[in-house]
Amino acid sequence: MTWIIKDFLEIENNQLTIDGVSAVEIAEKYSTPTFVFSEKRIKHNIARLQAVKDVIDCKLKVCYAAKANSNMAILRTVKEAGSDLEVNSGGELFKAIEIGFRPEQIIFNGTSKTEQELEEAIVWGIYAIQCDSVYELELIEKVSRHVGKRANVSLRIVPEIETATHPGLKTAMNSSKFGMTFDDALKAFTRWAADDEHVNICGLHLHVGSQTPNEEPYTTALMFLVEKLREVANETGHQLSHLNLGGGFPVNYLRDKSLANAMNEENAELFASDFTPASALNAAWKAIAEDENSDLKNITLLLEPGRSVIADAGICLTTVRNAKSRESKVEGQVNKTDNWLLTDAGFNILLSMETYKWYYHLISAQRADEAHETPYKVAGPLCDGGDVYFDIEGHGRLPDYRLLPENVEPNEILALLNCGAYSIAQMFQYNARQLPAVVLIKENGEVELVRRRDSYQDLLINDIW
Repeated sequence: MTWIIKDFLEIENNQLTIDGVSAVEIAEKYSTPTFVFSEKRIKHNIARLQAVKDVIDCKLKVCYAAKANSNMAILRTVKEAGSDLEVNSGGELFKAIEIGFRPEQIIFNGTSKTEQELEEAIVWGIYAIQCDSVYELELIEKVSRHVGKRANVSLRIVPEIETATHPGLKTAMNSSKFGMTFDDALKAFTRWAADDEHVNICGLHLHVGSQTPNEEPYTTALMFLVEKLREVANETGHQLSHLNLGGGFPVNYLRDKSLANAMNEENAELFASDFTPASALNAAWKAIAEDENSDLKNITLLLEPGRSVIADAGICLTTVRNAKSRESKVEGQVNKTDNWLLTDAGFNILLSMETYKWYYHLISAQRADEAHETPYKVAGPLCDGGDVYFDIEGHGRLPDYRLLPENVEPNEILALLNCGAYSIAQMFQYNARQLPAVVLIKENGEVELVRRRDSYQDLLINDIW
């Protein structure tokens, strides 16, 4: 049972326990689907990121990426763990302020900010607005003049750094929608002087992509930022205060490798990616330190981790609602019988399983200690042929079958692991399905309801008729 994580995901009396609490008892109390998050695991993951400060020779600012999961109790936990925050909308900024983050703890990313969002960020006086283009910088200046307050800005640069992640998660290439060229950035530094009364360009920002499977891009990216920091100082006189290396640190979704051979090699390598942020930044810092001209003691290094904070801290509990068997055919010949399990957790609450063919390991929460060797076709409840736990196109991006104990029948409770990132943040009411409950297991073992399950009335809340 290589998915086991000591003192977090374990087995007791044949049942999955999360921080010592029975997953079956949670499902029985709150029904399913229900997401379960571990406060202790979230804080452990943030401490793992903050360990980067031990391998660099400058100040560190870890900003959790709220887009990965902005539930208020999760944000509260992140704040208690000593992390700052990265937001991507006026809504996330609002939630950040509501939960108690100070403006100087907040950075604001995004490609399409509205004037209202920029005004809110400037009035609050946040640490930095990550500017995506020269046009946006002009918009920031306009809003700054209007509100009569100087805006703190960091320029997002496209470094043209290739990574081996999923194409939709590559953000450091000109083919992606993010950022500006360095030539445009230099023009911006020239146009908006260091003493400009409306715009304070104080940093450079990049992001190599999410679930980056190896360390090398971080070394390349940090060296790129340091080189551009020097160019900016030499050519424009701007002395910047911070460099933002983004996030993208991977999560090992294949701790249990029983199905690794059932997906294509590229995806198996992607989902099995596993290195520590401190290791990646240590290698990067050593490469920088070899250059005796690199004095970064007065620079603050920013990181924007999302997935690596919240993914493995979240589990989705789901119930088998239907089971059936039928013969399948290959090239017109009947060759085997498929056992189907239909659950109550579909891509309406696990969108990445459809959009990115993302892999979440599936186990029986009720019979966790039994051999998981029987193959099943598993699918969700939606009236949509794509709502399945495998790749219907047959490209091997997901296993064709999931392995569970023998004789799984309706009403058995299953658990999808490592699904805390981009799940409840992206869920939607397709088929007029009520959005699920979310609970947080606190460090003292208390199970706290942090999002109630939708009622039918919630489905109507914004409709007008």
